[in-house]
Amino acid sequence: MYSREITVVNETGLHARPASDFVKLAGTFQSKIELRRLGDQDTYNAKSIIMLMSMGLAEGETAILSAEGQDEKEAVDALAELVANLKE
Repeated sequence: MYSREITVVNETGLHARPASDFVKLAGTFQSKIELRRLGDQDTYNAKSIIMLMSMGLAEGETAILSAEGQDEKEAVDALAELVANLKE
Protein backbone atom coordinates (compact mmCIF):
# COMPACT_ATOMS: atom_id res chain seq x y z
CA MET A 1 0.00 0.00 0.00
CA TYR A 2 1.18 3.49 -0.89
CA SER A 3 -0.25 6.64 0.75
CA ARG A 4 0.19 10.40 0.64
CA GLU A 5 -1.32 13.27 2.53
CA ILE A 6 -3.16 15.72 0.26
CA THR A 7 -4.69 19.13 0.88
CA VAL A 8 -7.66 20.41 -1.13
CA VAL A 9 -6.81 23.79 -2.67
CA ASN A 10 -9.88 24.24 -4.87
CA GLU A 11 -12.22 27.01 -3.62
CA THR A 12 -15.29 24.76 -3.92
CA GLY A 13 -13.56 21.75 -2.40
CA LEU A 14 -13.73 18.33 -3.98
CA HIS A 15 -17.30 18.67 -5.27
CA ALA A 16 -19.09 18.43 -8.64
CA ARG A 17 -16.62 18.98 -11.52
CA PRO A 18 -13.45 18.53 -9.44
CA ALA A 19 -14.83 15.30 -7.99
CA SER A 20 -15.78 14.12 -11.47
CA ASP A 21 -12.24 14.81 -12.74
CA PHE A 22 -10.80 12.97 -9.73
CA VAL A 23 -13.02 9.88 -10.20
CA LYS A 24 -12.35 9.80 -13.95
CA LEU A 25 -8.59 9.74 -13.35
CA ALA A 26 -8.89 7.23 -10.49
CA GLY A 27 -10.81 4.91 -12.80
CA THR A 28 -7.83 4.66 -15.15
CA PHE A 29 -5.84 2.76 -12.51
CA GLN A 30 -6.22 -0.89 -11.55
CA SER A 31 -5.36 -0.38 -7.88
CA LYS A 32 -7.95 -0.04 -5.13
CA ILE A 33 -7.93 3.67 -4.24
CA GLU A 34 -9.30 5.17 -1.03
CA LEU A 35 -9.53 8.55 0.67
CA ARG A 36 -9.72 9.19 4.40
CA ARG A 37 -10.15 12.60 6.03
CA LEU A 38 -7.17 13.28 8.30
CA GLY A 39 -8.15 12.37 11.86
CA ASP A 40 -11.13 10.26 10.76
CA GLN A 41 -11.42 6.47 10.61
CA ASP A 42 -13.92 6.26 7.72
CA THR A 43 -12.47 5.45 4.31
CA TYR A 44 -14.14 6.25 1.01
CA ASN A 45 -13.84 4.55 -2.37
CA ALA A 46 -12.07 7.16 -4.51
CA LYS A 47 -13.46 5.63 -7.71
CA SER A 48 -17.06 6.38 -6.70
CA ILE A 49 -18.43 9.87 -7.38
CA ILE A 50 -21.18 9.31 -4.79
CA MET A 51 -18.71 8.30 -2.09
CA LEU A 52 -16.34 11.12 -2.93
CA MET A 53 -19.04 13.78 -2.88
CA SER A 54 -20.54 12.39 0.34
CA MET A 55 -17.13 12.84 1.91
CA GLY A 56 -17.53 16.59 1.43
CA LEU A 57 -13.88 17.64 1.43
CA ALA A 58 -13.73 21.44 1.56
CA GLU A 59 -10.97 23.87 0.64
CA GLY A 60 -8.05 23.58 3.07
CA GLU A 61 -8.99 20.13 4.36
CA THR A 62 -6.39 17.40 4.46
CA ALA A 63 -6.92 13.75 3.60
CA ILE A 64 -4.91 10.58 3.23
CA LEU A 65 -4.95 9.20 -0.30
CA SER A 66 -4.07 5.49 -0.45
CA ALA A 67 -3.85 2.87 -3.14
CA GLU A 68 -3.14 -0.83 -3.13
CA GLY A 69 -2.27 -2.76 -6.27
CA GLN A 70 0.16 -3.00 -9.12
CA ASP A 71 0.01 0.70 -10.05
CA GLU A 72 -0.50 2.10 -6.53
CA LYS A 73 2.34 4.63 -6.56
CA GLU A 74 1.44 5.97 -9.99
CA ALA A 75 -2.22 6.27 -8.96
CA VAL A 76 -1.57 8.15 -5.73
CA ASP A 77 1.02 10.46 -7.27
CA ALA A 78 -1.21 11.31 -10.27
CA LEU A 79 -4.27 11.94 -8.11
CA ALA A 80 -2.29 14.00 -5.58
CA GLU A 81 -0.99 16.16 -8.43
CA LEU A 82 -4.52 16.58 -9.77
CA VAL A 83 -5.83 17.73 -6.37
CA ALA A 84 -2.92 20.14 -5.97
CA ASN A 85 -3.72 21.74 -9.33
CA LEU A 86 -7.55 21.75 -9.30
CA LYS A 87 -8.80 25.30 -9.52
CA GLU A 88 -12.14 26.49 -10.80
